[in-house]
Amino acid sequence: MYFAWTTVMAYLRISTHPGIFRQPLSPDQAARNIDELLQRRHVRVLSEEEGFWEVYRTVSQGLTVRGNVVTDAHLAALLRQHGVTRLYTNDADFRKFRFLDVRNPFS
Repeated sequence: MYFAWTTVMAYLRISTHPGIFRQPLSPDQAARNIDELLQRRHVRVLSEEEGFWEVYRTVSQGLTVRGNVVTDAHLAALLRQHGVTRLYTNDADFRKFRFLDVRNPFS
């Protein structure tokens, strides 16, 4: 299972946000959830490596990448840089990135 640090940070932002949840997690609760996830042997966190910008530019070439799609393109570039080609997501925007085999986990 792969995660990007941006996804981890998004979890922290959303799970602790009082404007989203009536009873959001405390920062410590959210951090403990992440600690538990990262301790699992099948979890790998992806980070940008040398040459990331070039991969991002290639992945986003020919697409209108703005707004929320910037984050999708960032994640797609991370996946490509690390050789990940299959993505399970309910977010149809990832189908724009032709190298990805996007599968809906709810289908």
